Amino acid sequence: MASFIKGQPLEKSLELGGLEMARIGLGTNRLTKTADNIALIRSAVVAGVQMIDTAHSYTGGQSEETIGEALSPFPEGCMIATKGGAGGAGHGRPEVLRAELEQSLRRLKTDTISLYYLHRVDPETPIEESVAVIKDYRDRGKVRHVGLSEVDIDQIERARSVVPIAAVQNHYSLVERKYDAVIDYCAAEGIVFVPFFPLRGVDVNALTEIAARHRATPQQIALAWLLRRSPAMLPIPGALSLDHLKENLAALQIELTDKEFEALR
Repeated sequence: MASFIKGQPLEKSLELGGLEMARIGLGTNRLTKTADNIALIRSAVVAGVQMIDTAHSYTGGQSEETIGEALSPFPEGCMIATKGGAGGAGHGRPEVLRAELEQSLRRLKTDTISLYYLHRVDPETPIEESVAVIKDYRDRGKVRHVGLSEVDIDQIERARSVVPIAAVQNHYSLVERKYDAVIDYCAAEGIVFVPFFPLRGVDVNALTEIAARHRATPQQIALAWLLRRSPAMLPIPGALSLDHLKENLAALQIELTDKEFEALR
């Protein structure tokens, strides 16, 4: 874990696409279009959330629609990220991605998507062909920045031969450590690493002693560990209540000691 340097103060923000942003965002894979959830998204921005993450496939499109209804036109300093091309073989074909991109633009009620990820690499379509579609939208001003999801280093480098990659979103947490090498690659290359499901499967009992020491919840300690793991890290835990969202954001104030970080590692 080359990116961890003992004794370094925790950075509470990072740069993504020229925007300085708080290092905890909001995942919306369970967001449905209700009045309460529209209000929640508006409140999230007021509370300090700058990265709101969605996808074409989430809740049958309701997640994107909710965000569009709540925030369009998007406030300055807020990055809305969405994704296309999930669903298995054939879903990374150029015509499929174009159709999903157009639908996401309509649902989000925007002319430009801040950050657009290739949601999954299509086993039947070279990643270069899929990413070339997103590059075309970037060249036309309809996508600002390009990302990849669930990729290894070789796939990132192949995509970067086509278009600059601003962010990589892979499954990573205290207990899911498959992408350690990708995290260090991203930190070295100036690419933001966005771990999804950052709290799934975490053993709460293993964190209670450290949590008590910091007067925090075990979930906040798990997020604090991720923030300490790499300066390129921007977790996107899901939340469906303002209290839960604020609890996640409060993890930005927790600084684990070197000993605590190593014990959890």
